[in-house]
Amino acid sequence: MSPPSAIHRLQQTLQAALQPTQLRIEDDSAQHAGHAGAAHGGHYRVFIVSEAFNGRSLIARHRMVYEAVREDLKHGIHALSIVARSPAEDAAQSGRSGRRAAENEEPGGEGDDSE
Repeated sequence: MSPPSAIHRLQQTLQAALQPTQLRIEDDSAQHAGHAGAAHGGHYRVFIVSEAFNGRSLIARHRMVYEAVREDLKHGIHALSIVARSPAEDAAQSGRSGRRAAENEEPGGEGDDSE
């Protein structure tokens, strides 16, 4: 399975199984070129936010993702790196990131309209 079709297939599968509010899949295969497993499929990074993860442990979330894409893993996907969050966790994480960015901005910097 070529990278664009592998990503598309993963997106379709995860959308159907977990109905995420956010889903991003990146091809990391180039970073793994030359190692033995790379010849058997691509390496992908999955960032997914879903209500289905509410109250679930990290291990349970990863199992849910792997269960959803089990068939895809047999066809051109060698490895997944997964970040799986509930919407509340994602909002909290985004809030922390936003606060850090705001704290690091200097007056008069890019995006500052003050004169």
